[in-house]
Amino acid sequence: MATRNRTEVMEFVLLGLSSWPEMQPVIFGIVLAMYLVALTGNVLLVIVAHSDSKLQTPMYFLLSQLSFIDIFLTTITVPQMLVHTLSVNRTISYNRRMIQLFFFMAVGSMEGHLLATMAYDRYVAICDPLKYSATVTNRLCLRITLTSWVVVSLNSLLYSVLVSRLTFCGNLVTHFFCDITLLLQLSCIRPVVNEMLIFTEGVAVVVSPFFFILASYVRIGIAITRMHSFAALHKALSTCSSHILVVVLLYGSVIRMYLRPSSSYNLDQDRQVAIFYTVVTPMLNPLIYSLRNQEVKGALKRLFRKPCISGNFQCSSQANKEWQHIS
Repeated sequence: MATRNRTEVMEFVLLGLSSWPEMQPVIFGIVLAMYLVALTGNVLLVIVAHSDSKLQTPMYFLLSQLSFIDIFLTTITVPQMLVHTLSVNRTISYNRRMIQLFFFMAVGSMEGHLLATMAYDRYVAICDPLKYSATVTNRLCLRITLTSWVVVSLNSLLYSVLVSRLTFCGNLVTHFFCDITLLLQLSCIRPVVNEMLIFTEGVAVVVSPFFFILASYVRIGIAITRMHSFAALHKALSTCSSHILVVVLLYGSVIRMYLRPSSSYNLDQDRQVAIFYTVVTPMLNPLIYSLRNQEVKGALKRLFRKPCISGNFQCSSQANKEWQHIS
């Protein structure tokens, strides 16, 4: 292996989404619009899930946690990318890079664990509905969520510490955030320990929730094939459809970003997939869970009617008609 020049790297340069200056304002406008939509949709879901008495159930607790993760995930990367898009200086300090790396890995891993918990919720609801209320409780979901946060935080801390011990022979990151795979490529020597952890402990933490989701849906599929009532079959499928779509969006992006063959690597495609993972998916998640969900739509109606009540005047009949039209 050829020797590379070693320098003390105090900051990294993020090259962003495009090297074409004329495209920067367009990229800025599109990404900003998607970020604001994602932020608004997920904040609204968190508010209604915690404030509406009819949504105080395990399913909506988990849904609010998913929205919180999406808010966190986009905020870790997108604001910095927007600033760099219209700025000549695209540097990020060493300490900020470590902080971003830690939170990005922890939050990204947590999303998979949360979707696995939601898959368990759906499994019990369909396969053992009579015991659902006693089995799946808010306390159980809270314990699973806290335990998952501890696991992914320790996992992310381990990677962050190991990366911090590397010596870098360059500081140009061909991305809009500090992705761990690109940082390892900047190491002066091959990071064997890091690579071993990625393919052992890392795969266990990240991929195990995916296999748990698959196992849950295999059991759900078996239960669905035994249903003789069309109404029960339709209810089961509608219960799972939103979750399945979110799982496909998440793991489709993760597989494309991290589990592809090295020979198929394409920088532009990789950055496009990263945008889809960090911006588009968090924007779509609240839409997927709210557009077909009458309980969420009803909670949003009640939320927006509250100012009318607190202001001691009645909402106009026209406003009520508009809400009915949306429904």
